[in-house]
Amino acid sequence: METTHRVHVGDARELPLADDSVDLVVTSPPYPMIEMWDEVFAGLDPEIGRALDAGDGERAHDLMHAVLAEAWREVGRVLRPGGIAVVNVGDATRSLGRFRVYDNHARVTEAFADLGFDPLPGVLWRKPANSAAKFMGSGMVPPNAYVTLEHEHVLVFRNGSRREFEPGADRRYEAAYFWEERNDWFSDVWTDLNGARQALADPELRERSAAFPLELPYRLVNMYSVYGDTVLDPFWGTGTTSLAAAVAGRSSVGVETDPDLAAAFDDRIRDAPGLSRDLVADRLAAHREFVTGTDADLSYESAHYDTPVRTKQERQLRFYEVDSVTETDEGWRVAHEPFAP
Repeated sequence: METTHRVHVGDARELPLADDSVDLVVTSPPYPMIEMWDEVFAGLDPEIGRALDAGDGERAHDLMHAVLAEAWREVGRVLRPGGIAVVNVGDATRSLGRFRVYDNHARVTEAFADLGFDPLPGVLWRKPANSAAKFMGSGMVPPNAYVTLEHEHVLVFRNGSRREFEPGADRRYEAAYFWEERNDWFSDVWTDLNGARQALADPELRERSAAFPLELPYRLVNMYSVYGDTVLDPFWGTGTTSLAAAVAGRSSVGVETDPDLAAAFDDRIRDAPGLSRDLVADRLAAHREFVTGTDADLSYESAHYDTPVRTKQERQLRFYEVDSVTETDEGWRVAHEPFAP
């Protein structure tokens, strides 16, 4: 199996892609009203900068989401019918005149619904916190303390009716997940993503990109696509979504405005062979641990691994690992081989 991975330096509001050309979108845009993104948004619409300078947070928030809405329209154009769009976004708290929360997840949901997407159940992802403080404001004295925002929203949208596959599609059944993975992954609260594999060589790039942990897009790519699909991230950053797609046996396309961030991907994609093997070995080991400790009825045998499985749909599950990475004029070509434990 072979996949391709491309990044375009450009604007998410003008995606260099054909209509209906991608199967899944996984992205995390700049969060409106988070101060680190003020300059980016003001560069896209100078009225945003003027609203911020005037202390008009409500208008700035509206204008920032108007900018994002142009990118979401492009997502609607390039995503195939039945394709899934997943947006990781956090709300913001800020004092402009008065302290308030800016509900980014609600505004993104509204924008996709306006485009005709069906909102699906999403996830609250609780991020690891470095601070022991669990409050903002006046501390121990009511009523002027505020709840801290320790989670982000993983919003899920479908572009029209459910995607159809040919009967018995091998690449779909090979891309199945284990029963116990399904139970964890499709829970509406995630607390187990710690970002351990997220380290970047350049800390400045990490800060500028606000990259999410690899386990987040890796899980989503496995949940909402099959082998050989193409995954788009229109707010690409350092390419974490593309790396997740590569190790999961999917192709990818990214769009990023910062050429320095785009250039940093070369070092990351070259780590894909070892990373892919570690990830699938961990998944298989976790399944075998589940088998050892469960009282559930495991009445089926895996066709490719020496282990029982819970359901008929898991029997053809097959892992692939990255065998080689080759740089081309258009990006990177990744060869995959079946995983042999």
